[in-house]
Amino acid sequence: MARSTPFLGVFGRFGRSESLRTLDKALRAVDLHPNLVPEAVKLTVVSLLMDAHGENPREPDYRHAAELVGYVALGADAFAVANGDDAAGDAERRIEAALADEESFDAKLILLALHSNIVHPAVKEAWQLESD
Repeated sequence: MARSTPFLGVFGRFGRSESLRTLDKALRAVDLHPNLVPEAVKLTVVSLLMDAHGENPREPDYRHAAELVGYVALGADAFAVANGDDAAGDAERRIEAALADEESFDAKLILLALHSNIVHPAVKEAWQLESD
């Protein structure tokens, strides 16, 4: 069965897809402006969400992905200020788990962020993140 594409509002002609609008909203909620995340990254995040959660991921699924992307892009301090220490701690536990399971959803998000060069330098250093 063919999966619908997360981006077609036919190249912006009919507006952004609901999936991308939902992801943008989730990114804003964690204090990461969507314009700071390249469209290709957002499209890939939506695609990963669809792979993990089926054709129609729920809003909490988008929020969950946005929290990790937000943490790695903003850095620990800025993320904690915007989202609280508990949310920062959750993101850090997710990074630890992703480093242990390189095939996990979170590991794929982190690798995507690394390849896209949106990982905050302090996060790269603290977690010794690099892409091969």
